[in-house]
Amino acid sequence: MSDQQTRTFEELLAEGASVPTEGWDFSWFEGRATEERPSWGYAIALAGWLGEAGAVLDLQTGGGEVLDFALGRALRRPPLLVATEGWPPNVRKATALLRARGVAVVASPEDAPLPFADGAFDLVASRHPVRAPWAEIARVLEDGGTYFAQHVGPSSVYELVEHFLGPQPEARRDARHPDRERRAAEEAGLEIVDLRAERLRVEFHDIAAVVHFLRKVIWMVPGFTVEAYLPRLRELHERIEAEGAFVAHSTRHLFHARKS
Repeated sequence: MSDQQTRTFEELLAEGASVPTEGWDFSWFEGRATEERPSWGYAIALAGWLGEAGAVLDLQTGGGEVLDFALGRALRRPPLLVATEGWPPNVRKATALLRARGVAVVASPEDAPLPFADGAFDLVASRHPVRAPWAEIARVLEDGGTYFAQHVGPSSVYELVEHFLGPQPEARRDARHPDRERRAAEEAGLEIVDLRAERLRVEFHDIAAVVHFLRKVIWMVPGFTVEAYLPRLRELHERIEAEGAFVAHSTRHLFHARKS
């Protein structure tokens, strides 16, 4: 019997509520939750793009972990590297991590205009942007420049979301649909070169993993706290204890677009 299985509901809640949430390092979930990865291997593919680029912007970089990984595998370092991030704890973490790579990290809210000149970059990248600011992406790309990114798709992990919030309106479920994002990108002046989508299995093996996930990915259940959702957490804990891992499904899509 695993350590997680011998711990009480209250102990697991306390652990999930105490784990730091900065950055996009998900190593804490090892042995407690799993997520199938998309077949295209975003970080490795990004390394290839970085090796050929001259001026790069990484949007909403989180703690900088994905960009750091890709730079460590790129054949060459681009002459100009800039990353943006809107959440102050992540700005600090990304700055500390990426400084050694020569990356300038700029604090920039996700809903604000990008603080860069028109046509400043030949490559804009992003992994899981909160929202893609298509007009701004097109503006800061030079003619012929590339947008390469992995987005969270529609209804991602909604089995978990709807356990806490109940059935969600269709408008929220489809807000990140790749066809909708394709249209928005094209309206901004980008040509879609490649767009792929996959649905991937996610498993939560204990309630601590659920609590940490909802604290880390704050848009899933807005305003989530253990206290506010205690009955639903207990119900889910008992379900996992009786039936095994709670299964949900994430959705991801890969964008390769070019400024016309």
